[in-house]
Amino acid sequence: MRSERTFQRFTRGQRWEHGLLLVAFSVLLLSGLPQKFRTTAWSQHILATPERVELLRTIHHAAAILLILEVLYHLGRAAWLLRGRRLPGAMLPTWGDVREAVAMLRYLLFLTQEKPRFGKFNFEQKFTYWFLFFGLGVLIASGLILWFPLFFTRFLPGGIIPAAKFAHSTEAIVAGGFVLLWHFYHVHVERLNLSMFTGRLSEEEMRQQHPLEHERLMAEADAEAQAE
Repeated sequence: MRSERTFQRFTRGQRWEHGLLLVAFSVLLLSGLPQKFRTTAWSQHILATPERVELLRTIHHAAAILLILEVLYHLGRAAWLLRGRRLPGAMLPTWGDVREAVAMLRYLLFLTQEKPRFGKFNFEQKFTYWFLFFGLGVLIASGLILWFPLFFTRFLPGGIIPAAKFAHSTEAIVAGGFVLLWHFYHVHVERLNLSMFTGRLSEEEMRQQHPLEHERLMAEADAEAQAE
């Protein structure tokens, strides 16, 4: 039997980060929504007693700590790679992403038959990463203010509390909807891309989804073979 060549897409550490982020974000969303909509019947059923309210808050805080630790690890690792000049720039936004987005829009509107060819990360994946990056920053900052209101109101005006409450709940709903409606659809429904769990993509998937990256890797492999 002929086995198909595969290419490494994500390292084990990146897959662990993604898995922990998925767990933390899901628990935060599920434990936060009943507190956001506490006047509804379903929320009042969940938060029927003070003990349940305290339990849900404890679960929410535990997931928040996990999320904060992962974000700190992600930033720390990025700083360490940047210090050694080994931070890959494939996820950084460029003007090429704008051109890719315009080309994709033209393709979807049937203005051209040529589909844009992407490298390691396309504009959708970069947008998802940076949207969630700044969104998590808003969630963490506002969540800490709500968790420790007495501390923050020592040097910030009292109006910061309702502002943080609005920002926290609104951003959580926006981020949750974005992940479910945009990220999950484009990655797991449209393309059935499981590389974040397996770590690898098949050659056919690389040709279809990341042709420029496939060509680069093949050229590097040919250069190494000729050098031997």
